[in-house]
Amino acid sequence: MIVAVLVTVSRRIRVPYPVLLLLGGLVVGLIPGIPPFELDPEIVFLIVLPPILYVSAFLTPIRDFRANLKNISLLAVGLVAASVGVVAAAAMTLVAGMTWPLAVALGAIVSPPDAVAATAIAQRLAVPRRIISILEGESLLNDATALTIYRAAIGAAAAAAAVSVVGSLTSFVFVALGGILIGLVVGWIAVWIRTRITDTPVEITISLLTPYAAYLPAEALGVSGVLAAVTAGLFIGRRSSQIMGSEARLAGRAVWESLVFLLNGVVFLSIGFQISTISRQMDRGTLFQLAAVGILVSIALIAVRALWVIGMSVRELLSDDQRRTRLRESLVLSWAGMRGVVSLAAALALPVSLPGNALPAREAIIVITFTVILVTLVGQGLTLPLVIRALGLGSDDDEDHEESHARRDLIEQALHRIDELEKKWPTHRPLIDQLRTSYRHRAEHEEQLHEAPGNEAEQELVEHRQIRSDVIDAQRDALREMRDRGAIDDDVLRNIERDLDLEEIRMEA
Repeated sequence: MIVAVLVTVSRRIRVPYPVLLLLGGLVVGLIPGIPPFELDPEIVFLIVLPPILYVSAFLTPIRDFRANLKNISLLAVGLVAASVGVVAAAAMTLVAGMTWPLAVALGAIVSPPDAVAATAIAQRLAVPRRIISILEGESLLNDATALTIYRAAIGAAAAAAAVSVVGSLTSFVFVALGGILIGLVVGWIAVWIRTRITDTPVEITISLLTPYAAYLPAEALGVSGVLAAVTAGLFIGRRSSQIMGSEARLAGRAVWESLVFLLNGVVFLSIGFQISTISRQMDRGTLFQLAAVGILVSIALIAVRALWVIGMSVRELLSDDQRRTRLRESLVLSWAGMRGVVSLAAALALPVSLPGNALPAREAIIVITFTVILVTLVGQGLTLPLVIRALGLGSDDDEDHEESHARRDLIEQALHRIDELEKKWPTHRPLIDQLRTSYRHRAEHEEQLHEAPGNEAEQELVEHRQIRSDVIDAQRDALREMRDRGAIDDDVLRNIERDLDLEEIRMEA
């Protein structure tokens, strides 16, 4: 209920919903009488994370992912490693009782940004597609890097040993390749099964199980469940047009949008609850001292990301104009490093004790992590729109041009096929002529919009949609009137109403 209310409010006041959910959870959690809230990290790792990663990968444009793979890799691997080093050094200096393995673990916990809030803002403000592609690609891969370092650090802490750089690199390669292999196998099996199924509820059920089918075996075998889920999503997403029918695509999209929305909403709300619980249970002096360390760590993370991203831009061999554009894009990317779900789960998953004694600095790591989440998500989330507007970044027209060309090519193909069908079905000339007239009318609109977007042709298209919408509304009113006077049953209403809904969705395309 709280998620539904706060998300509705966030869209009215144009604030990223993860920010408002976190603040809402923090405020609600501080209300007297509200019981303490403890989120089991296993719920996040095993239930929440796989579907979020999978659907993000499923919807990732492969062409853009490949085009930006170099920058994505530098952020997801290089920047995460650099952030871990800087945070570990800061923690050793600022936190009493900290050891190097635990300092590295803290760095791994707070190093991976969460792209949910950043992409929501970027898409709303229509920034260049390249920025969104890099942010989404980074969020797909950086969790694997961070969690691999995290596990190595916790293992070193348990063994009372130093973190081995060579051993960590070897482990990372093994864990990454193993996860990718399992993801490919699960993706291939899922595609093989779904090409042989036409039952929509069964197909959607299989799609919901697929991320877990990739993630859980990978984790059980000691390799990256994150990369397994991501790889399966990329593999299946590329083949979705072949293995899914129209019914499954429409229903599946609605199911997945609702599921991911609820998972993200509940987790960000839980972060606010968790922060309020910690603030009530801990000594105020200690809490403020650790929160101050968390603020310093947040500043360090922001600075490292800014230097890293701007350095990536400067090293590219571009013309002066391109370099200026890249620099402005880099400033947006550097300010989009909000932390979220993975940092929350990794901090809470810290063991309470090591063999023989309690885990030192566990509470300090948790407080610092939650401070970093709060500072970056609220501070950067609320100011990112201001940064984007100040830099004057506008959306590129590549996607619009591609869509326009694709629609015109499809119309030409449809008209060609209509001419062939006219010879095959000579007795259905009225229908053939009607289809030809309809597609020619669309072709004229597409041509006018391509030559002069934003002119009267676009206004005419809007008016045509309004006319068709009014006609559909009239049919809906008549349908309800027939149901109310008993001329038809509710089942008949729903069947016809579904056809009207599909017609309206097609009209909006």
